[in-house]
Amino acid sequence: MSKSEDEKNTEKVSVPLPDKAILRAVALKYEPEKSNAPRVVAAGSGFMAQRILELAAQNDIAIYHDDSAATLLSKLDLGKEIPPELYQIVVNIYIYLLTLANSKK
Repeated sequence: MSKSEDEKNTEKVSVPLPDKAILRAVALKYEPEKSNAPRVVAAGSGFMAQRILELAAQNDIAIYHDDSAATLLSKLDLGKEIPPELYQIVVNIYIYLLTLANSKK
């Protein structure tokens, strides 16, 4: 049986869930011309976290795994800049992403 065009366009990317843990995900966005620090643009747990990860995978956005960072960052209000006391977490994320980008060159 072949899939209809609608079914093909709605296929989901499967991102494995960690065992016995509540999955949390946070999406950050940094626009230096608009703000001094990255902002939380999406956050959620359970199904919403799974959806955030699926969208990231579908759009070739790198995923950084750190449950502690996700827990802390998910407590921030959406759209608000990351406060200075959490800058080190964001630095660790960016170092990982830069390392990943350089390894793909």
